[in-house]
Amino acid sequence: MFGHRLLKLATGSGERRFASSRQSLQQVQRENLSRLLSQVAGTPMAQQTGLLAGMSWEKFTSTQPVTDYDHWRQAIEGQRTLGEQGLSRSPVSRFQPTSGSTSAIKWVPYTKQFLGELDNAISPWVVDLYRQFPRLLKGRHYWSMSWVPTSLRESMSEEINDDLQLMSLGKRLLAGATQAVPQNVSLARTSDDSLFATLAWLAADPSLSMMSIWSPTFGLGMLKDMARWREELADVLASGQWGQRMAGVKNPGCPKSPKAAAMLREWDGALNPDFFRALWPSLALVSAWDTAASGPWAKQLHELLPQASFQGKGLWATEGVVTIPYQGRHTLAYQSHVYEFQNPDDGCVYAPWELEIGQEVMPLLSTGSGLLRYRLKDLVRVDGFNQGVPVLTFLGRAGTTDLVGEKLTAPALDTAIASLSLPDAVTPVCTVAVDDAGQGKPGYLLLLEGQADRPGTIAEKVEDQLQQHFHYQLARNLGQLEPLRCVVHPGMRERYLQQCRERGMIEGNIKMESLQYWPGPLPSWLSALTKVPAVADREPAL
Repeated sequence: MFGHRLLKLATGSGERRFASSRQSLQQVQRENLSRLLSQVAGTPMAQQTGLLAGMSWEKFTSTQPVTDYDHWRQAIEGQRTLGEQGLSRSPVSRFQPTSGSTSAIKWVPYTKQFLGELDNAISPWVVDLYRQFPRLLKGRHYWSMSWVPTSLRESMSEEINDDLQLMSLGKRLLAGATQAVPQNVSLARTSDDSLFATLAWLAADPSLSMMSIWSPTFGLGMLKDMARWREELADVLASGQWGQRMAGVKNPGCPKSPKAAAMLREWDGALNPDFFRALWPSLALVSAWDTAASGPWAKQLHELLPQASFQGKGLWATEGVVTIPYQGRHTLAYQSHVYEFQNPDDGCVYAPWELEIGQEVMPLLSTGSGLLRYRLKDLVRVDGFNQGVPVLTFLGRAGTTDLVGEKLTAPALDTAIASLSLPDAVTPVCTVAVDDAGQGKPGYLLLLEGQADRPGTIAEKVEDQLQQHFHYQLARNLGQLEPLRCVVHPGMRERYLQQCRERGMIEGNIKMESLQYWPGPLPSWLSALTKVPAVADREPAL
């Protein structure tokens, strides 16, 4: 397609700059800091911490605090709701909603400078995609982002759901010409209607060559919803009319494909690779998270779409980008923000040019949004260097659960679960720390999807592994924690995702995490499942 060639040309200069400056990592980072300080100096938040334009790297890192969202919350809300002065003099395009595993919605100011920083990461990624997967040039693409909850839709701008909004205007127009799904699907009344319309456009497009999403569980959910709505989708594609689905959206447009309609009517709804291969014969690439707890779900998604190659996403957060896939490695997006890395054990902070292979660290971002030394609660390992630029592997969330002093971490759980020989049909979803795991004591519940004849045996093996950690063993010996319990259900992934949504997290933004804390009483569905004794001859049941 001609649009792809124009987009590749437009992003070429950004990729060449990324490629040619890799040996100048320290110089680029110091220049990024100087440019950033010129925008944030003089704002009320900068004055509070004595930040000045022209500060050296050393002065900046020694005088400015490491922060989280709570440090900036009041200032952001004042700007968003009252029009007060913001965190940066760069104009704000919008406030992007995001959420974490333990927090409800946060708002990140997307300024002109910040969007330019994101564009500096997207350009080399896009050029590298076309270089590695030339079949992408021949079909349309689907790029997704976070899906805004129905309750927020009336208050949001129409830009909010579209990955293309992370690009500059010119590149956005070019990329838009290559898309399988028009932007106006984000304007539907509900999330369900947006998703239905997205699936209709995708089903109607046999030229689809790329599907770029974030969470693989979101991709699996899309395929499952296509099966659930197959009759209604067939009606829409046969008639070219939405019915009630896009009511209220101006000029909604509607795809029409008698062939796709017939395929959907003949489909029995089973998630079968043969059906999706026939529906999307040109699909060349699926891009989604595939590291840490997302790995098993990425594997399932790829198995359903075997005609496509699979590329794991880099580490992106709503607050900024850390790595991009580049030349087959997750390379620090060093042209974008100002980066530092903190050792979670001793708090020491390193500049990116000070990192060494094997270190496990958490990224600190200072970005054009005005967030400075902002700690992402993600753990990455330094696995090498791409001509001087760190190559980082995402290991999972860096948080620790500490119900009674047991100090349990996600890597400890990952190691324990990896030591098991789980049945092929069983996949770990998450381990949740709960205030009452039985007998009025706190404890941990390992949630598994599938069918297992002996969940109690699985739980005992994980418990044995966890008791090798001093603080966990001590808490168990003192009777402070219930033993870990294993809860198995065929629909556990969807139940977990629904619980995340109910806690304020945003669809498509939900990572599968190895370890979470769910405060308060258990959800009713989980309480019902845990009433079944975790013994070898019993299965959880609804």
